[in-house]
Amino acid sequence: MSTKDNFIAAVQNSYKDGVKGIALGAGMLDGHVIPEAKVSLPLRTLNRHGLIAGATGSGKTKTLQILSEQLSAFGVPSLLMDIKGDLSGIAQPGVLNPKIEDRSRAIGISFQAHGNPVELLTLSSEKGVRLRATVSEFGPVLFSKILELNETQSGIVSVIFKYCDDKRLPLLDLEDIKSVLQHISNDGKAEFEASYGMVSVSSIGIILRKIIELEQQGANNFFGEISFDVRDLTRLDSNGRGMISIVRLVDIQDKPKLFSTFMLQMLAEIYASFPEAGDVEQPKLAIFIDEAHLIFQEASKALLEQIETIIKLIRSKGIGVFFITQNPGDIPDAVLSQLGLKIQHALRAFTAKDRKNIEKAAENYPITVFYETDKLITELGIGEALVTGLNEKGIPTTLVHTMLRAPESRMDILNDSEIDSLTRSSNLVAKYNNLIDRESAKEILKDKLKSIEENEEKTSGSKPVKEEPSWVEKVMKDPTARQLGRTVARELTRGLLGVFGFGGRRR
Repeated sequence: MSTKDNFIAAVQNSYKDGVKGIALGAGMLDGHVIPEAKVSLPLRTLNRHGLIAGATGSGKTKTLQILSEQLSAFGVPSLLMDIKGDLSGIAQPGVLNPKIEDRSRAIGISFQAHGNPVELLTLSSEKGVRLRATVSEFGPVLFSKILELNETQSGIVSVIFKYCDDKRLPLLDLEDIKSVLQHISNDGKAEFEASYGMVSVSSIGIILRKIIELEQQGANNFFGEISFDVRDLTRLDSNGRGMISIVRLVDIQDKPKLFSTFMLQMLAEIYASFPEAGDVEQPKLAIFIDEAHLIFQEASKALLEQIETIIKLIRSKGIGVFFITQNPGDIPDAVLSQLGLKIQHALRAFTAKDRKNIEKAAENYPITVFYETDKLITELGIGEALVTGLNEKGIPTTLVHTMLRAPESRMDILNDSEIDSLTRSSNLVAKYNNLIDRESAKEILKDKLKSIEENEEKTSGSKPVKEEPSWVEKVMKDPTARQLGRTVARELTRGLLGVFGFGGRRR
C-alpha cells in the first residue's frame, strides 16, 4: 500500500464513518486534502472535555463556532464564554462565498447556511440575560479567593458564613456581608464572640476594604437576586435544537479574578444541580471557555487542585468542558491530562522561547509516522488544525492534519438592532433582569438594632413594658421568612461540596 492508502486506512479506522458525531473536516497529507479521510467526533465522547489551541488569528474561534453549531443541530446545548465579543453572529445564517465553496468541495462536506437558537447572557451592564449569584451561593472559600484573603482572613469569612446560617441572616449581596462585618465589630461584637470566638478588628477592616475594591470592579452587578438557574442552560428550541448561551464578557478582560471565580462557581453549581448520568449517548451540555488562561494565570495551588477535581467529576454528569487558549502550556498539566479532544491550530516561532513552547506542545500529541508534528504546527494555514480525540471505546485516535469545514452561521458579530431583537424575544430576560431586593442580612440587622433601641426607650420609663418578640420570632412570623428555607438548602449543598471548597445550591 502507498503512504496515501495507509493514511486513509488509519484515519478511517480511527474516525469511523456512520458513527453519530460531528463531521469536522477531512485529513491532509503532504499539503493535499484527502476527502476520503473524513475526521468526525463521536458525540458520546464529547463529555471527556477538550482543548482548542493556537496563535491569534489561526482560527480557534471559528472552530469553537463549528463545534457549538453542530452540537446544537444534535440537540446538545452549549455555554460559550465570549471574551472578545466575536461570537454573537452564530445566531444568523452564514453567507456562501467562493472560498467557502472551494473548501466544501475539497473536503466533500456540503455547506448549508443556517442560524442557531441563541441566548445572550451578561455579568455586567451588557445587553442580555443578567447572570447573578448570591454571596451565600459562592460559599466562604470561593468568596475568600476572589477577595485574595490570607488564611487568617479566610477563616474569619468561614466563621461569618456559619454565623449567618445559624442566625438565619441571608447573604444575598455585598451590602449584606458588609453589614454583618460592621455588626460583629460594633453592636454585635459581644454576642458574636461569646459563641464564635474573638475576631481581629483589623482583619475585619481588611476584609471590608477588599469588598469595596470588588465593588469598584462592578461586582455589585453580579451579586444578588434573582440567582441564575443553571438548568436554563439546557433548553431546546421548538425544533429540538440545543440553545447556544453566549456570556458576553468583553468588559471584564481586566478582571481575571472575577471571571475565574464566576467560572468556578458556575461549574460547581452545575455539578451540584445535575444528576449522575454515567455513559451518555451525547453530552447534556458543552461549555466552551475562551481565553482560558484568565482562569489559571493567578490561581493558587489549592485553587488549581479544586479546578482539577471539578473537571474530573463533572463529566460523570454528562458535561463537557472545552478550553480555548493560545498555547497548551496555558493549561496546567493536571487539567490538560483530562482533556480527551485536542484541536491544535498554528503556533508561531518568533523567539527561542516560542520554539521551546512549540516543541513542548508537540509532545502533547500522539506519535505519528505521517507528520513531523513540531514542524507542522508552525506551517498550519488558517482553518487547518491537528486533531486527535477519543473513539467510542475511549481509545485515542490518529493525529490528523485536518482541513476544517467552514461555520454555517455568520462569521461576524450581530449589529445593535439584531442584539436588541434577540433580547426582546428572550423569555429569560423577563425572568432574570428585574432586580429583587428582599429582606436579607442588612435589613434584618437594621430591624434588630431598631428593636433594641425601642425596647431600651420603653424600659427606661416608669411603666412596665410588655417584652417585645425577639427579632428571630419577628422574622419567622413574617411571610418573607418562608423564602429563607432556600438559604438553609444552600448550606446543605455547600456541605456536600465541602471537600472541593465550593459553594453551590441544590433546588
